[in-house]
Amino acid sequence: MSHYDTVVIGAGNAGLMAATRLQREGSKTLLLERHNVPGGCATSFVRGDFEFEVALHQLSGVGTESSPFIMRRVFEELGVLNKIELVQEEELYRIIMPGRLDVTLPADWNELKHHLKNLFPEEEDSINRFFTLSEAVVNEYYFVLPRVRLTNNEEKLRTKCPNFAAYGLRSTTEVLNEFFSNEDLINVITPYWSYVGIPTTELVFAEFIGMLYFYCIYKPWHIKGGSQMLSSALLSSFEEAGGEVRFHCAAEKIFTENGAVRAVLLETGETVTCDAVVSNVSPLITYHEMLDLETPPSSVLQDFKSRRMGVSAVCLYLGLDCSPEELGFTTASTFVMTTSNAEVTEARMYTLDAPDWGMVTCYNFIDEELAPKGKAVVTLVALQYGEAWKDIPPEKYISTKYAFGDKLITLVEQAYPKIREHIEKAEVATPMTMMRYLNTPGGAIYGFKQTLQDSSLMRESLDAIDGLYSASSWTSMGGFQPTYLNGYNTARKIIKQMKTKRKVAKTSH
Repeated sequence: MSHYDTVVIGAGNAGLMAATRLQREGSKTLLLERHNVPGGCATSFVRGDFEFEVALHQLSGVGTESSPFIMRRVFEELGVLNKIELVQEEELYRIIMPGRLDVTLPADWNELKHHLKNLFPEEEDSINRFFTLSEAVVNEYYFVLPRVRLTNNEEKLRTKCPNFAAYGLRSTTEVLNEFFSNEDLINVITPYWSYVGIPTTELVFAEFIGMLYFYCIYKPWHIKGGSQMLSSALLSSFEEAGGEVRFHCAAEKIFTENGAVRAVLLETGETVTCDAVVSNVSPLITYHEMLDLETPPSSVLQDFKSRRMGVSAVCLYLGLDCSPEELGFTTASTFVMTTSNAEVTEARMYTLDAPDWGMVTCYNFIDEELAPKGKAVVTLVALQYGEAWKDIPPEKYISTKYAFGDKLITLVEQAYPKIREHIEKAEVATPMTMMRYLNTPGGAIYGFKQTLQDSSLMRESLDAIDGLYSASSWTSMGGFQPTYLNGYNTARKIIKQMKTKRKVAKTSH
Protein backbone atom coordinates (compact mmCIF):
# COMPACT_ATOMS: atom_id res chain seq x y z
CA MET A 1 0.00 0.00 0.00
CA SER A 2 1.46 3.37 -1.05
CA HIS A 3 1.90 6.10 1.55
CA TYR A 4 1.94 9.86 0.99
CA ASP A 5 2.36 12.73 3.40
CA THR A 6 -0.57 14.48 1.71
CA VAL A 7 -3.27 13.53 -0.79
CA VAL A 8 -4.85 16.46 -2.66
CA ILE A 9 -8.29 15.71 -4.11
CA GLY A 10 -9.06 17.82 -7.16
CA ALA A 11 -6.70 19.80 -9.42
CA GLY A 12 -8.72 23.03 -9.39
CA ASN A 13 -7.10 26.34 -8.48
CA ALA A 14 -6.79 25.70 -4.73
CA GLY A 15 -5.83 22.05 -5.20
CA LEU A 16 -3.08 22.82 -7.71
CA MET A 17 -1.69 25.60 -5.55
CA ALA A 18 -1.73 23.48 -2.38
CA ALA A 19 -0.17 20.45 -4.08
CA THR A 20 2.60 22.50 -5.70
CA ARG A 21 3.59 24.27 -2.51
CA LEU A 22 3.40 21.08 -0.42
CA GLN A 23 5.58 19.10 -2.80
CA ARG A 24 8.13 21.88 -3.23
CA GLU A 25 8.44 22.17 0.56
CA GLY A 26 9.13 18.48 1.09
CA SER A 27 5.72 16.89 1.61
CA LYS A 28 5.36 13.78 -0.55
CA THR A 29 2.11 14.58 -2.35
CA LEU A 30 -0.38 12.71 -4.54
CA LEU A 31 -2.72 14.86 -6.65
CA LEU A 32 -5.96 13.24 -7.83
CA GLU A 33 -8.12 14.60 -10.68
CA ARG A 34 -11.18 12.93 -12.15
CA HIS A 35 -10.84 14.80 -15.46
CA ASN A 36 -8.03 14.47 -17.99
CA VAL A 37 -6.64 18.00 -17.54
CA PRO A 38 -5.78 20.18 -14.54
CA GLY A 39 -7.49 23.45 -13.72
CA GLY A 40 -11.20 23.02 -12.99
CA CYS A 41 -12.53 26.47 -13.90
CA ALA A 42 -9.03 27.48 -15.01
CA THR A 43 -9.16 25.65 -18.33
CA SER A 44 -9.95 26.27 -21.98
CA PHE A 45 -11.60 24.33 -24.79
CA VAL A 46 -11.37 24.44 -28.58
CA ARG A 47 -14.25 24.60 -31.06
CA GLY A 48 -13.26 24.94 -34.69
CA ASP A 49 -10.98 27.95 -35.13
CA PHE A 50 -11.55 29.22 -31.61
CA GLU A 51 -10.04 28.58 -28.18
CA PHE A 52 -12.42 29.58 -25.38
CA GLU A 53 -11.37 30.61 -21.89
CA VAL A 54 -13.77 28.89 -19.48
CA ALA A 55 -13.95 31.30 -16.56
CA LEU A 56 -11.17 33.83 -15.96
CA HIS A 57 -12.30 37.40 -16.63
CA GLN A 58 -9.65 39.42 -14.83
CA LEU A 59 -6.88 38.11 -12.57
CA SER A 60 -6.32 40.31 -9.53
CA GLY A 61 -3.50 40.61 -7.02
CA VAL A 62 -0.65 40.40 -9.53
CA GLY A 63 0.87 43.86 -9.59
CA THR A 64 3.49 45.08 -12.04
CA GLU A 65 7.16 44.06 -12.21
CA SER A 66 8.12 47.34 -10.55
CA SER A 67 5.32 47.09 -7.97
CA PRO A 68 4.62 43.36 -7.49
CA PHE A 69 1.74 42.19 -5.34
CA ILE A 70 1.05 38.88 -3.67
CA MET A 71 0.14 36.70 -6.67
CA ARG A 72 3.28 37.64 -8.61
CA ARG A 73 5.39 36.77 -5.56
CA VAL A 74 3.55 33.46 -5.06
CA PHE A 75 3.90 32.51 -8.74
CA GLU A 76 7.61 33.26 -8.55
CA GLU A 77 8.04 31.26 -5.33
CA LEU A 78 6.29 28.24 -6.85
CA GLY A 79 8.38 28.35 -10.02
CA VAL A 80 5.59 29.26 -12.45
CA LEU A 81 6.19 32.95 -13.18
CA ASN A 82 8.76 32.11 -15.87
CA LYS A 83 6.40 29.54 -17.40
CA ILE A 84 3.54 31.96 -18.14
CA GLU A 85 3.14 35.29 -19.91
CA LEU A 86 1.03 37.85 -18.05
CA VAL A 87 -0.93 40.41 -20.07
CA GLN A 88 -2.04 43.65 -18.45
CA GLU A 89 -5.36 45.38 -19.19
CA GLU A 90 -5.15 49.16 -19.39
CA GLU A 91 -8.80 49.71 -18.43
CA LEU A 92 -10.91 48.34 -15.61
CA TYR A 93 -13.94 47.92 -17.84
CA ARG A 94 -16.43 49.63 -20.09
CA ILE A 95 -19.99 49.95 -18.78
CA ILE A 96 -22.83 50.44 -21.22
CA MET A 97 -26.41 51.26 -20.27
CA PRO A 98 -28.01 51.50 -23.73
CA GLY A 99 -29.34 54.98 -24.44
CA ARG A 100 -28.15 56.21 -21.05
CA LEU A 101 -24.39 55.99 -20.62
CA ASP A 102 -21.23 54.50 -22.12
CA VAL A 103 -18.20 54.94 -19.87
CA THR A 104 -14.74 53.35 -19.80
CA LEU A 105 -12.81 53.45 -16.51
CA PRO A 106 -9.00 53.56 -16.32
CA ALA A 107 -7.14 50.96 -14.25
CA ASP A 108 -5.46 53.57 -12.07
CA TRP A 109 -6.72 54.87 -8.73
CA ASN A 110 -5.82 58.55 -9.19
CA GLU A 111 -6.83 58.58 -12.86
CA LEU A 112 -10.13 56.99 -11.89
CA LYS A 113 -10.80 59.73 -9.36
CA HIS A 114 -10.06 62.49 -11.90
CA HIS A 115 -12.07 60.74 -14.61
CA LEU A 116 -15.13 60.50 -12.36
CA LYS A 117 -14.81 64.16 -11.39
CA ASN A 118 -14.72 65.12 -15.08
CA LEU A 119 -17.80 63.01 -15.77
CA PHE A 120 -19.72 64.16 -12.70
CA PRO A 121 -18.35 67.64 -11.78
CA GLU A 122 -21.25 68.35 -9.39
CA GLU A 123 -20.02 65.40 -7.25
CA GLU A 124 -16.37 66.56 -7.05
CA ASP A 125 -16.30 67.13 -3.30
CA SER A 126 -18.11 63.85 -2.61
CA ILE A 127 -15.74 61.96 -4.91
CA ASN A 128 -12.71 63.37 -3.09
CA ARG A 129 -14.13 62.39 0.30
CA PHE A 130 -15.18 58.96 -0.97
CA PHE A 131 -11.74 58.14 -2.34
CA THR A 132 -10.05 59.24 0.89
CA LEU A 133 -12.40 57.09 2.94
CA SER A 134 -12.02 54.14 0.57
CA GLU A 135 -8.23 54.12 0.87
CA ALA A 136 -8.52 54.19 4.65
CA VAL A 137 -11.08 51.35 4.75
CA VAL A 138 -8.97 49.15 2.44
CA ASN A 139 -5.82 49.75 4.47
CA GLU A 140 -7.54 49.01 7.77
CA TYR A 141 -9.49 45.97 6.53
CA TYR A 142 -6.67 44.19 4.71
CA PHE A 143 -3.54 45.25 6.57
CA VAL A 144 -4.42 46.43 10.11
CA LEU A 145 -7.49 44.38 11.06
CA PRO A 146 -5.81 40.94 10.76
CA ARG A 147 -3.33 41.96 13.46
CA VAL A 148 -5.91 43.72 15.65
CA ARG A 149 -8.19 40.65 15.57
CA LEU A 150 -5.49 38.62 17.30
CA THR A 151 -5.82 40.84 20.37
CA ASN A 152 -9.58 40.15 20.65
CA ASN A 153 -9.93 43.73 21.90
CA GLU A 154 -12.98 45.67 20.66
CA GLU A 155 -11.65 48.99 21.88
CA LYS A 156 -8.43 48.49 19.91
CA LEU A 157 -10.54 47.67 16.84
CA ARG A 158 -12.32 51.02 17.12
CA THR A 159 -9.13 53.02 17.66
CA LYS A 160 -6.92 51.24 15.11
CA CYS A 161 -9.63 50.72 12.45
CA PRO A 162 -12.05 53.65 12.89
CA ASN A 163 -13.02 53.92 9.21
CA PHE A 164 -13.58 50.19 8.89
CA ALA A 165 -15.61 50.21 12.11
CA ALA A 166 -17.79 53.04 10.78
CA TYR A 167 -18.20 51.92 7.15
CA GLY A 168 -16.61 48.54 6.41
CA LEU A 169 -19.49 46.27 7.39
CA ARG A 170 -22.30 48.42 6.02
CA SER A 171 -23.85 47.52 2.68
CA THR A 172 -22.18 48.98 -0.39
CA THR A 173 -25.48 50.56 -1.47
CA GLU A 174 -25.88 52.31 1.87
CA VAL A 175 -22.37 53.78 1.80
CA LEU A 176 -22.60 54.91 -1.83
CA ASN A 177 -25.96 56.56 -1.20
CA GLU A 178 -24.49 58.45 1.74
CA PHE A 179 -21.79 59.97 -0.48
CA PHE A 180 -23.42 60.33 -3.89
CA SER A 181 -26.73 61.64 -5.20
CA ASN A 182 -26.06 60.97 -8.89
CA GLU A 183 -27.42 57.52 -9.73
CA ASP A 184 -25.29 57.20 -12.86
CA LEU A 185 -22.10 57.75 -10.86
CA ILE A 186 -23.11 54.81 -8.68
CA ASN A 187 -23.96 52.75 -11.79
CA VAL A 188 -20.52 53.43 -13.23
CA ILE A 189 -18.49 52.26 -10.22
CA THR A 190 -20.50 49.24 -9.02
CA PRO A 191 -20.23 46.44 -11.68
CA TYR A 192 -17.57 44.50 -9.78
CA TRP A 193 -20.26 43.18 -7.41
CA SER A 194 -20.69 40.48 -10.04
CA TYR A 195 -17.23 39.10 -9.26
CA VAL A 196 -18.60 37.76 -5.97
CA GLY A 197 -22.20 37.35 -7.12
CA ILE A 198 -23.91 39.54 -4.53
CA PRO A 199 -25.80 42.76 -5.40
CA THR A 200 -24.56 45.88 -3.68
CA THR A 201 -27.59 45.92 -1.38
CA GLU A 202 -26.02 42.92 0.40
CA LEU A 203 -22.31 43.16 -0.40
CA VAL A 204 -20.39 44.73 2.49
CA PHE A 205 -18.51 47.87 1.55
CA ALA A 206 -15.08 46.64 2.66
CA GLU A 207 -15.23 43.72 0.21
CA PHE A 208 -16.54 45.81 -2.67
CA ILE A 209 -14.10 48.69 -2.34
CA GLY A 210 -11.22 46.24 -1.90
CA MET A 211 -11.93 44.84 -5.37
CA LEU A 212 -12.16 48.26 -7.00
CA TYR A 213 -9.06 49.59 -5.22
CA PHE A 214 -6.80 46.59 -5.85
CA TYR A 215 -7.75 46.32 -9.52
CA CYS A 216 -6.75 49.99 -9.84
CA ILE A 217 -3.52 49.74 -7.87
CA TYR A 218 -2.32 46.30 -9.03
CA LYS A 219 -4.15 46.21 -12.38
CA PRO A 220 -6.37 43.60 -14.02
CA TRP A 221 -4.42 40.85 -15.78
CA HIS A 222 -4.89 37.97 -18.18
CA ILE A 223 -2.66 35.03 -18.99
CA LYS A 224 -1.45 34.60 -22.55
CA GLY A 225 -3.16 31.50 -23.91
CA GLY A 226 -5.77 31.56 -21.13
CA SER A 227 -5.89 30.30 -17.56
CA GLN A 228 -5.14 26.75 -18.79
CA MET A 229 -1.53 27.92 -19.23
CA LEU A 230 -1.29 28.74 -15.51
CA SER A 231 -2.89 25.42 -14.53
CA SER A 232 -0.41 23.56 -16.73
CA ALA A 233 2.49 25.60 -15.33
CA LEU A 234 1.50 24.75 -11.75
CA LEU A 235 1.20 21.08 -12.64
CA SER A 236 4.62 21.18 -14.32
CA SER A 237 6.19 22.78 -11.25
CA PHE A 238 4.51 20.16 -9.04
CA GLU A 239 5.85 17.27 -11.13
CA GLU A 240 9.33 18.81 -11.42
CA ALA A 241 9.48 18.79 -7.61
CA GLY A 242 8.67 15.06 -7.59
CA GLY A 243 4.90 15.18 -7.12
CA GLU A 244 2.67 12.43 -8.50
CA VAL A 245 -0.57 13.21 -10.35
CA ARG A 246 -3.25 10.75 -11.45
CA PHE A 247 -5.81 11.87 -14.00
CA HIS A 248 -9.12 10.10 -14.63
CA CYS A 249 -8.87 9.11 -10.99
CA ALA A 250 -11.42 10.33 -8.47
CA ALA A 251 -11.31 9.81 -4.72
CA GLU A 252 -14.15 7.62 -3.44
CA LYS A 253 -13.69 7.66 0.35
CA ILE A 254 -11.63 9.36 3.02
CA PHE A 255 -10.90 6.95 5.86
CA THR A 256 -10.33 8.12 9.42
CA GLU A 257 -9.12 6.49 12.62
CA ASN A 258 -9.50 7.98 16.11
CA GLY A 259 -10.67 11.29 14.66
CA ALA A 260 -7.77 11.67 12.23
CA VAL A 261 -7.28 11.09 8.50
CA ARG A 262 -5.75 7.70 7.74
CA ALA A 263 -6.22 6.85 4.04
CA VAL A 264 -8.03 7.57 0.77
CA LEU A 265 -9.83 5.01 -1.39
CA LEU A 266 -9.42 5.71 -5.12
CA GLU A 267 -12.05 4.86 -7.72
CA THR A 268 -9.61 2.29 -9.09
CA GLY A 269 -10.09 0.30 -5.88
CA GLU A 270 -6.61 1.15 -4.57
CA THR A 271 -6.24 2.56 -1.06
CA VAL A 272 -3.38 4.91 -0.25
CA THR A 273 -2.45 5.90 3.29
CA CYS A 274 -1.62 9.49 4.19
CA ASP A 275 -1.15 11.92 7.04
CA ALA A 276 -3.27 14.71 5.53
CA VAL A 277 -5.92 15.26 2.87
CA VAL A 278 -6.65 18.53 1.09
CA SER A 279 -10.08 18.43 -0.53
CA ASN A 280 -10.69 20.85 -3.37
CA VAL A 281 -14.22 19.40 -3.52
CA SER A 282 -17.14 21.22 -1.91
CA PRO A 283 -17.16 20.51 1.85
CA LEU A 284 -20.82 19.47 1.45
CA ILE A 285 -19.66 16.55 -0.70
CA THR A 286 -16.45 16.00 1.28
CA TYR A 287 -18.20 15.61 4.63
CA HIS A 288 -21.52 14.09 3.56
CA GLU A 289 -20.39 11.70 0.82
CA MET A 290 -16.66 11.08 0.99
CA LEU A 291 -15.92 10.90 4.71
CA ASP A 292 -16.30 7.43 6.25
CA LEU A 293 -18.44 8.71 9.14
CA GLU A 294 -22.19 8.08 9.29
CA THR A 295 -22.77 11.75 10.02
CA PRO A 296 -20.32 14.67 9.84
CA PRO A 297 -19.00 16.14 13.10
CA SER A 298 -21.55 18.36 14.86
CA SER A 299 -19.43 21.51 14.46
CA VAL A 300 -19.39 20.96 10.68
CA LEU A 301 -23.14 20.34 10.54
CA GLN A 302 -23.71 23.51 12.53
CA ASP A 303 -21.57 25.44 10.07
CA PHE A 304 -23.48 24.07 7.08
CA LYS A 305 -26.87 24.94 8.59
CA SER A 306 -26.05 28.63 8.55
CA ARG A 307 -24.83 28.71 4.95
CA ARG A 308 -26.67 29.50 1.73
CA MET A 309 -25.85 28.17 -1.72
CA GLY A 310 -23.95 30.58 -3.91
CA VAL A 311 -24.85 31.76 -7.39
CA SER A 312 -24.05 29.98 -10.63
CA ALA A 313 -24.04 31.36 -14.19
CA VAL A 314 -25.02 30.90 -17.78
CA CYS A 315 -22.00 31.38 -20.04
CA LEU A 316 -22.37 31.81 -23.78
CA TYR A 317 -19.10 31.22 -25.67
CA LEU A 318 -19.12 32.85 -29.10
CA GLY A 319 -16.69 32.49 -31.98
CA LEU A 320 -17.17 35.47 -34.31
CA ASP A 321 -16.16 35.78 -37.97
CA CYS A 322 -14.98 39.37 -37.61
CA SER A 323 -12.44 41.32 -35.56
CA PRO A 324 -13.34 42.85 -32.16
CA GLU A 325 -12.86 46.33 -33.59
CA GLU A 326 -15.43 45.73 -36.34
CA LEU A 327 -18.05 45.14 -33.64
CA GLY A 328 -17.06 48.22 -31.66
CA PHE A 329 -15.04 46.59 -28.85
CA THR A 330 -12.66 49.05 -27.21
CA THR A 331 -11.88 47.09 -24.02
CA ALA A 332 -11.54 43.44 -23.05
CA SER A 333 -14.22 43.72 -20.35
CA THR A 334 -17.68 45.24 -20.78
CA PHE A 335 -20.69 45.29 -18.47
CA VAL A 336 -24.07 45.76 -20.16
CA MET A 337 -27.04 46.82 -18.02
CA THR A 338 -30.61 47.75 -18.90
CA THR A 339 -31.48 48.53 -15.30
CA SER A 340 -29.97 50.79 -12.68
CA ASN A 341 -27.70 49.23 -10.07
CA ALA A 342 -30.25 50.18 -7.40
CA GLU A 343 -32.76 47.85 -9.07
CA VAL A 344 -30.46 44.84 -9.39
CA THR A 345 -31.73 42.05 -7.15
CA GLU A 346 -31.25 38.32 -6.85
CA ALA A 347 -34.91 37.62 -7.73
CA ARG A 348 -34.28 37.47 -11.49
CA MET A 349 -31.31 35.14 -10.93
CA TYR A 350 -33.71 32.46 -9.67
CA THR A 351 -35.68 32.51 -12.93
CA LEU A 352 -35.22 31.99 -16.67
CA ASP A 353 -36.42 35.54 -17.36
CA ALA A 354 -34.39 37.58 -19.82
CA PRO A 355 -31.32 38.98 -18.00
CA ASP A 356 -31.09 42.72 -17.42
CA TRP A 357 -27.39 42.57 -16.66
CA GLY A 358 -24.55 40.81 -18.44
CA MET A 359 -20.77 40.62 -18.52
CA VAL A 360 -18.98 40.56 -21.88
CA THR A 361 -15.34 39.54 -22.23
CA CYS A 362 -13.54 39.77 -25.57
CA TYR A 363 -10.41 37.76 -24.84
CA ASN A 364 -8.52 38.21 -28.07
CA PHE A 365 -8.84 41.96 -27.69
CA ILE A 366 -5.71 41.47 -25.57
CA ASP A 367 -4.60 37.98 -26.70
CA GLU A 368 -4.86 37.77 -30.49
CA GLU A 369 -3.78 34.13 -30.65
CA LEU A 370 -7.08 32.79 -29.25
CA ALA A 371 -8.71 33.24 -32.66
CA PRO A 372 -7.45 33.47 -36.25
CA LYS A 373 -6.65 36.93 -37.59
CA GLY A 374 -9.85 38.76 -38.41
CA LYS A 375 -11.94 36.70 -35.98
CA ALA A 376 -12.83 37.02 -32.30
CA VAL A 377 -13.75 35.02 -29.19
CA VAL A 378 -16.30 36.57 -26.86
CA THR A 379 -17.93 35.22 -23.71
CA LEU A 380 -21.28 36.50 -22.42
CA VAL A 381 -22.17 35.78 -18.78
CA ALA A 382 -25.35 36.19 -16.77
CA LEU A 383 -25.36 35.18 -13.10
CA GLN A 384 -28.10 32.72 -12.25
CA TYR A 385 -28.91 30.29 -9.45
CA GLY A 386 -29.07 26.57 -10.16
CA GLU A 387 -32.68 26.41 -8.91
CA ALA A 388 -33.83 27.99 -12.16
CA TRP A 389 -32.82 24.80 -14.03
CA LYS A 390 -33.69 21.98 -11.65
CA ASP A 391 -37.25 21.34 -12.92
CA ILE A 392 -36.49 21.45 -16.65
CA PRO A 393 -37.23 18.04 -18.25
CA PRO A 394 -34.15 16.42 -19.84
CA GLU A 395 -35.77 16.44 -23.28
CA LYS A 396 -36.19 20.24 -23.07
CA TYR A 397 -32.79 21.06 -21.62
CA ILE A 398 -30.90 21.78 -24.85
CA SER A 399 -33.63 23.94 -26.37
CA THR A 400 -34.01 25.81 -23.06
CA LYS A 401 -30.32 26.57 -22.70
CA TYR A 402 -30.04 27.91 -26.25
CA ALA A 403 -33.22 29.94 -25.76
CA PHE A 404 -31.65 31.55 -22.69
CA GLY A 405 -28.44 32.09 -24.65
CA ASP A 406 -30.52 33.92 -27.24
CA LYS A 407 -31.91 36.20 -24.50
CA LEU A 408 -28.35 36.98 -23.46
CA ILE A 409 -27.42 37.91 -27.04
CA THR A 410 -30.49 40.15 -27.22
CA LEU A 411 -29.24 42.00 -24.14
CA VAL A 412 -25.67 42.37 -25.40
CA GLU A 413 -26.59 43.40 -28.95
CA GLN A 414 -28.07 46.57 -27.46
CA ALA A 415 -24.44 47.52 -26.81
CA TYR A 416 -22.85 45.70 -29.78
CA PRO A 417 -25.61 45.72 -32.45
CA LYS A 418 -23.80 43.59 -35.04
CA ILE A 419 -22.77 40.72 -32.76
CA ARG A 420 -25.56 38.29 -33.67
CA GLU A 421 -24.93 38.38 -37.43
CA HIS A 422 -21.25 37.45 -37.00
CA ILE A 423 -21.64 34.32 -34.84
CA GLU A 424 -19.74 31.37 -36.32
CA LYS A 425 -19.59 29.09 -33.26
CA ALA A 426 -21.71 29.07 -30.10
CA GLU A 427 -21.59 26.97 -26.94
CA VAL A 428 -23.79 27.45 -23.87
CA ALA A 429 -22.89 26.39 -20.33
CA THR A 430 -25.59 26.48 -17.66
CA PRO A 431 -25.60 25.84 -13.91
CA MET A 432 -26.21 22.19 -14.85
CA THR A 433 -22.95 22.23 -16.83
CA MET A 434 -21.10 23.65 -13.81
CA MET A 435 -22.69 21.04 -11.57
CA ARG A 436 -21.63 18.19 -13.84
CA TYR A 437 -18.17 19.38 -14.84
CA LEU A 438 -17.02 20.98 -11.57
CA ASN A 439 -18.93 18.60 -9.26
CA THR A 440 -20.37 21.55 -7.36
CA PRO A 441 -23.79 21.48 -5.62
CA GLY A 442 -26.19 23.79 -7.42
CA GLY A 443 -23.51 24.51 -10.00
CA ALA A 444 -22.25 27.24 -7.64
CA ILE A 445 -19.25 29.03 -9.15
CA TYR A 446 -18.23 30.94 -6.01
CA GLY A 447 -19.06 28.24 -3.46
CA PHE A 448 -21.36 29.26 -0.64
CA LYS A 449 -23.05 32.64 -0.92
CA GLN A 450 -20.32 35.23 -0.43
CA THR A 451 -21.87 37.14 2.46
CA LEU A 452 -20.00 38.61 5.38
CA GLN A 453 -21.17 35.69 7.52
CA ASP A 454 -19.26 33.34 5.22
CA SER A 455 -16.02 35.30 5.30
CA SER A 456 -12.93 34.43 7.31
CA LEU A 457 -13.85 37.29 9.65
CA MET A 458 -16.82 35.30 10.94
CA ARG A 459 -15.91 31.65 10.31
CA GLU A 460 -13.47 29.23 11.83
CA SER A 461 -11.89 26.75 9.43
CA LEU A 462 -13.44 23.27 9.22
CA ASP A 463 -10.93 21.38 11.36
CA ALA A 464 -13.07 18.81 13.22
CA ILE A 465 -11.11 15.95 11.60
CA ASP A 466 -7.38 16.01 12.28
CA GLY A 467 -5.54 16.12 8.96
CA LEU A 468 -8.58 16.94 6.78
CA TYR A 469 -8.45 20.34 5.11
CA SER A 470 -10.93 22.00 2.76
CA ALA A 471 -9.46 24.39 0.19
CA SER A 472 -11.64 25.87 -2.54
CA SER A 473 -14.03 28.72 -3.22
CA TRP A 474 -16.32 27.01 -0.69
CA THR A 475 -13.94 27.91 2.14
CA SER A 476 -12.87 31.40 1.06
CA MET A 477 -14.17 34.25 -1.02
CA GLY A 478 -14.73 33.05 -4.58
CA GLY A 479 -12.76 34.05 -7.66
CA PHE A 480 -9.32 33.17 -8.93
CA GLN A 481 -7.01 35.08 -6.56
CA PRO A 482 -8.85 34.05 -3.35
CA THR A 483 -8.91 30.36 -4.29
CA TYR A 484 -5.25 30.34 -5.33
CA LEU A 485 -4.33 31.94 -2.01
CA ASN A 486 -6.62 29.57 -0.13
CA GLY A 487 -4.69 26.60 -1.52
CA TYR A 488 -1.36 28.29 -0.86
CA ASN A 489 -2.23 29.12 2.76
CA THR A 490 -3.71 25.67 3.38
CA ALA A 491 -0.38 24.18 2.34
CA ARG A 492 1.42 26.49 4.75
CA LYS A 493 -0.83 25.32 7.57
CA ILE A 494 -0.15 21.64 6.80
CA ILE A 495 3.60 22.13 6.54
CA LYS A 496 3.66 23.98 9.87
CA GLN A 497 1.63 21.25 11.61
CA MET A 498 3.73 18.46 10.12
CA LYS A 499 6.91 20.14 11.36
CA THR A 500 5.37 20.45 14.83
CA LYS A 501 4.36 16.76 14.88
CA ARG A 502 7.83 15.67 13.77
CA LYS A 503 9.44 17.82 16.44
CA VAL A 504 7.15 16.34 19.12
CA ALA A 505 7.85 12.80 17.87
CA LYS A 506 11.60 13.42 17.96
CA THR A 507 11.59 14.83 21.52
CA SER A 508 9.36 12.00 22.82
CA HIS A 509 11.94 9.49 21.67
